[in-house]
Amino acid sequence: MAPSPKMAQDSLGLVSNCQFWLQKLSIWEQASTLETQQDICLHLPRFQEFLMQVYQSLKEMNSNTAVERVPIIGQVLTKSCWNPFILAYDESQKILIWCLCCLINKEPQNSGESELNSWTRVRANHGLLSHLLSAFRFDIKEFGVFTQGLGYEPVDYCPGVLENMVLSLVSELKESRSDGFNTPSRMAPERVTSLSRVCIPLVTLPDIKPLLEALLTYHGHGSQEILWPEFFEAVNEAFLLRKISLPMSAIISLWLRHLPSLEKAMVHLFEKLISSERNCLRRTESYIQASWLPQAACHPAIFRMVDEMFRITLLETDGAPEILALLQVFTRCFVEALERENKQLRFALQTYFPYATPSLATMLLQLPEAIQGCQLQPLQYISDLLREAVEDQTYGSQGHPFESWFFFVHFGGWVNTVAELLLKSEDDPPVALLWLLAFYYSPQDGRLQREQTMVELKAVLGRLRTLFRSTSLTATDLQALENSTTEARPAWRQLVRRLLLDFLLWAPGGHAIARETIALMAGTDELTHEIIGFLDQTLYRWEHLGIEPPRSGKLARELLQELRAQV
Repeated sequence: MAPSPKMAQDSLGLVSNCQFWLQKLSIWEQASTLETQQDICLHLPRFQEFLMQVYQSLKEMNSNTAVERVPIIGQVLTKSCWNPFILAYDESQKILIWCLCCLINKEPQNSGESELNSWTRVRANHGLLSHLLSAFRFDIKEFGVFTQGLGYEPVDYCPGVLENMVLSLVSELKESRSDGFNTPSRMAPERVTSLSRVCIPLVTLPDIKPLLEALLTYHGHGSQEILWPEFFEAVNEAFLLRKISLPMSAIISLWLRHLPSLEKAMVHLFEKLISSERNCLRRTESYIQASWLPQAACHPAIFRMVDEMFRITLLETDGAPEILALLQVFTRCFVEALERENKQLRFALQTYFPYATPSLATMLLQLPEAIQGCQLQPLQYISDLLREAVEDQTYGSQGHPFESWFFFVHFGGWVNTVAELLLKSEDDPPVALLWLLAFYYSPQDGRLQREQTMVELKAVLGRLRTLFRSTSLTATDLQALENSTTEARPAWRQLVRRLLLDFLLWAPGGHAIARETIALMAGTDELTHEIIGFLDQTLYRWEHLGIEPPRSGKLARELLQELRAQV
């Protein structure tokens, strides 16, 4: 049967790729220089993709057809089997076995198929097969067809050789690290460097894991890094893709010694969150916990670097609500990790938050709900400290007001408490609480602009208190309130919408008009996402603290489900 046009095109592409890689493999086997090893390591991911392409093609055709269409396929596979870097890299070894299995006829039907088996036997001679299978780390049954087809018995793998070699190197590294004198027993820096280079293609092998940990936690006595940057990159990549696991000490050492790896871990986290469902903080928390970043951030240096990345992202996105929510969930995970690691802090809070006074940091690190009794007093204290840092010109050591705001927004739970207290209180709203809300939503304002915002905010709260007691509340009442103020800035509108949404959840008549009011507020997809974000954050907070009000919680869940179905 003649091949289809698509099959013919695929065969041409496979032949072209085989010619390219055969040339590469020939160069690699003729030289063992440092440059050659670097070139091999650089091409390993692409070569594994090529092997998978070969396997996908071979399994769709019989072995006779494969050799007819790609005559050099045997040379490519044979040379691959003799390259230790390829055998050690990720799943290349397994894919090679699959490819070779495709070339074997388990029960040859004619002389041609028997000759093909003999052809494969010549190329996959006993020495090559022993070499390949002796390093194979998968179930021996997986390639039983291949060994039986060639008439060989599976070669027993002797893990003791590799295990003893790894343990010997680990022991030598530990002795070198603990020995404070330049004795002959210490491993020379050049050898450590060479060892890290050799390990680059081996990082996913389970037997090598103790050696990776020993290298990551090994520190020479010089100021220069002695491990290869490519070693850090390979380990970090394997860790982020969950191909290896590492103890926390090794993770911290990896990210402290190689900043690009930490940056990549953060980018990897952001990419996962962007590709996942928007405004789902429970999933966000699970991704953050699985990244190990909050746990590693218990080391102040890592926390400061991670925090700086959040800071830059907030500046670049103009304080996007999604980034704020992510920062607040990360901070919650970090604080929990800090408490688990040590009830007594190993490092002063000032090392984590240099732009905040120790007393303010101590206060904000507490959950608002954990404070028994009246919460107004600690909120007034927080407001006074922040206001002094932002508006008092004599407080020069604290820098730009953005730094105070950036510190405050880590702890969004306090803002939620402020909003609820202001809505539920029968008394005049305290100036300190008005200032906190105005500062949270418009940190860039000067003193006069913020005071005007506080006046507007007080007026809105007065109207909401009146409506709170109304027996004939309507959605148009709340819509009119949203449009009645003279402020027109996006931040102000966002603050008012937040108060209206809180009002709908807490006011006696709010539940009955909630759907109609939200339909009037959610005029665009962006506004709908903003409302979804608020409801998701509210439910997340209630669930996390175990304080979900039955009626309000049920309403919030129903609204969230309905809005998510619309976008």
